[in-house]
Amino acid sequence: MSFKSLDNLLTTLQQQPQWESYHHYRQVLGVWETVLDPALLSYTKPLAIRRQVLWVATLSPVWAQNLTLKRYGLLKKLNRQLTQPLTDIRFSAAQWHQVQNLKSLQHSTPLEQNESYAAFLTTLSFPDEIEKAPAKTPGEAFQRWAKVLQARTEQLPPCPRCQAPVLPQELERWSICGNCATKYLFNLPKP
Repeated sequence: MSFKSLDNLLTTLQQQPQWESYHHYRQVLGVWETVLDPALLSYTKPLAIRRQVLWVATLSPVWAQNLTLKRYGLLKKLNRQLTQPLTDIRFSAAQWHQVQNLKSLQHSTPLEQNESYAAFLTTLSFPDEIEKAPAKTPGEAFQRWAKVLQARTEQLPPCPRCQAPVLPQELERWSICGNCATKYLFNLPKP
């Protein structure tokens, strides 16, 4: 019995008929990077080909809608370079979370990962009397939740216009709270 290299084994496997769809998918992945604008590559990830339809995950529904409007142009560019043409492209944000390398692809960060918000949370102190045991009734759970919110809002700076508690980020951005900003900056009538 002779030993074969791993490359030879993989090549033999990929030449079997069951691997044809995988081979087509790999070809689409290679062409995808040349067809799509480099700025958009980080917001998309081709997931699969089913019945000659390419399914692509997008960062958000907005990107899915935007790329859906451009899909016929993308489809023409893709089909020029593919051996087996595709019939359509479907974009969806529903499976974006399943992309394995999500952290390297995603540029936006959630509010909790924002450094200024995280620094603000560390300055807050919460009442020690709040129990860690689960509430026995919905009313008790509501009372605990209300105490936590009250403790948080007491530590927030007031808005210069309406004196309502406001996050420091809103003050940095507009110098007033978000409600006052929509009322006064956009000249909306007062309620």
